[in-house]
Amino acid sequence: MTLSSRISGFHKLSTEEKVEKLKELVNLTDDEAKLLLANDAPVQIENIIGVMTVPIGMATNFTINGKDRFITFAVEEASVVAAASNAARMARPHGGFFTSNTGPFMIGQIQVLDVQLPSFASQEILSKKEEILKLANEQDPILVKFGGGASDVETRIISTPTGDMLIVHLIVNCLDAMGANAVNTMVEACAPMIEKITGGTVRLRIISNLADRRIIRARAVFDKDLLGGIEVVEAIVEAWAFAEGDPYRAATHNKGIMNAISAITLATANDWRAIEAGAHAYAAKDGYYHSLTTYEITEEGNLAGTIELPLALGTIGGATKIHPIAQVCLKIMEIQNAIDLAEIVASAGLAQNLAALRALTSEGIQAGHMKLHAKNLAASAGAVGEELELVAKKMVEEGKVRMDRAEEILKELRG
Repeated sequence: MTLSSRISGFHKLSTEEKVEKLKELVNLTDDEAKLLLANDAPVQIENIIGVMTVPIGMATNFTINGKDRFITFAVEEASVVAAASNAARMARPHGGFFTSNTGPFMIGQIQVLDVQLPSFASQEILSKKEEILKLANEQDPILVKFGGGASDVETRIISTPTGDMLIVHLIVNCLDAMGANAVNTMVEACAPMIEKITGGTVRLRIISNLADRRIIRARAVFDKDLLGGIEVVEAIVEAWAFAEGDPYRAATHNKGIMNAISAITLATANDWRAIEAGAHAYAAKDGYYHSLTTYEITEEGNLAGTIELPLALGTIGGATKIHPIAQVCLKIMEIQNAIDLAEIVASAGLAQNLAALRALTSEGIQAGHMKLHAKNLAASAGAVGEELELVAKKMVEEGKVRMDRAEEILKELRG
């Protein structure tokens, strides 16, 4: 029988009934079905059939703005947590990480088409800024009560494949929220007023994930002796320069930064997809794609590193507020507010990048990664207890970190 993905009424079934239906359709075994149903989903989405769990690790050694912090990572990739922890240790002799920020401001966009006099209409919009802000802030009196809300209006005229467009930006102080719901509600409410002012037609009214009014900066000095000497420091700067000058390298370079940033974002049930989109767009803001970090050598020969990127993170609202594990992670990190979380995330991103560059320029990126990968293979081969370490160690020593070799070594151990 040919499989059809058209299943009438599937969304009305319970999770257990959905999984039973899948057993019929794609021949799931009883054991496979049990895996899907092993955990309850703390956050509801459409057509839930199970929960995918991700390990949570805790990075250590971080001092941020004079305070020691534990940092939680939800990530499946081996060596990420250990690498960040090790890099943070190398910054401790020089005070750790220090941060600054531009505040929790987000941009809501209103797309206006068919405007006859776009420059004239743009000025008309700006002349009515206070009326627009008043209308926007009426949509969220609670946000305004606590000191947030819409604070500014900007206009842009852009050229596109379908003609010129007038784009209105509503700047909103989102406080401790990521802000998507508040911002989207505001721009939707303001759309009719914008149409009346411009005589144009409003189409899209939505938040921008290029949150360049919500910039977080972190900096640290990494000790040259802990890094491995001045030769390693110089090699790291040269490796960074490669990423700064070549987008093919920059993509992998920045991916390493996001290993930490996305992991912490996921651990706190924030929107890691929005963070990724904003970071990569910001990396290309000057017309070419380059590194989110910079590295320089101090007079003493130590390595000075910086990072700057938009981080639209929240500590209230959305899944963050209702996901119990996210709340535990926020407690472990002793998060005070959204800016505090963002500063931790940026610091971890810088540490992760430094660790990757050091590995690439010295022992090689695979060294630490393959040790942990060997353990995963040993476990997959059936090793337990002390067998895990013995099988993994043997594979690494041989330079044969493969499933078939893990099975052979385990068989030899067990006689």
